[in-house]
Amino acid sequence: MTATLHQLNAGQEPSLDPIMALTAEGMNAVNAVILERMQSKVAMIPELAGHLIAGGGKRMRPMLTLASACLLDYPGTRHHKLAAAVEFIHTATLLHDDVVDGSDMRRGKRAANLIWGNPASVLVGDFLFSRAFELMVEDGSLKVLRILSNASAVIAEGEVDQLTAQRQVETSEDHYLQIINAKTAQLFAAACRISPVVAEAGEAAEEALEAYGRNLGIAFQLVDDAIDYASDTATMGKGRGDDFRDGKVTLPVILAYARGSQEDRRFWTAAMLGERASDQDLATATRLIHSTGALDDTMERARFYARRAMDALALFPAGRARTAMTQAAEFAVSRAY
Repeated sequence: MTATLHQLNAGQEPSLDPIMALTAEGMNAVNAVILERMQSKVAMIPELAGHLIAGGGKRMRPMLTLASACLLDYPGTRHHKLAAAVEFIHTATLLHDDVVDGSDMRRGKRAANLIWGNPASVLVGDFLFSRAFELMVEDGSLKVLRILSNASAVIAEGEVDQLTAQRQVETSEDHYLQIINAKTAQLFAAACRISPVVAEAGEAAEEALEAYGRNLGIAFQLVDDAIDYASDTATMGKGRGDDFRDGKVTLPVILAYARGSQEDRRFWTAAMLGERASDQDLATATRLIHSTGALDDTMERARFYARRAMDALALFPAGRARTAMTQAAEFAVSRAY
């Protein structure tokens, strides 16, 4: 099954353009907060943070906070600082991730830890976490603080869980979904949930938008897993095969290993242990992932979660915001194809 979700949508090419247009004015305000709060008397902090923050990311998570507020017709501005807090949490986790992974690339540029070193990257990540919590406290809502602080803790748990599963080729699909639910989907869910809190839209709206964000986050991560074996550096903003060389046991690997012959399984075991990491080995891995249907099935699972995200929007009236958020879910499973 290689058809993408958007082919069900009257041939329209899915795009982030609608959600970017919807949130453009709000994102200007969010970017102003980000620029102001990443400043420091210590020159290295804004220099290193700016390298990543200005590095071309889509700002998907803060956009979701703003889009959720639009969906609810929230007229205030509290969500601008909170969206900035969400982006700071995300950026901090990226800085820490690149140190843990030893990454060379991030958003198509050299990873910050290669330029400034691991200690500086970790400490600036800590600085951005602290700025995020300052913004939450300034908002004054204990419920918002609880949602975002819990998300930060769950993300860290997910990262540690992934670290313990690294190179463990017999990791189950259920365990892997648990990892990505924590390390990726939790912040998507929190980013969406805080808007109905500040808009006082009620528990049903909070739960629906959390479900939208969580399912979108899972779909987003599954597609990332797939395109590591199906795309190029220019498309991905990281090196093709990085997950493979890092021994990351992602869903395509889990499925290919489960379906492979004894010889295939020996290859995967050696590869995940770092004993088979050449370009030729990557080509073998890619071939096995395609021939076992692991890539197609990973994408099919991503489409399933994207559909669940869109279903969660049924609570809200049709309109520009709901259409933009629907297209964002469609885009998540069609990018790089």
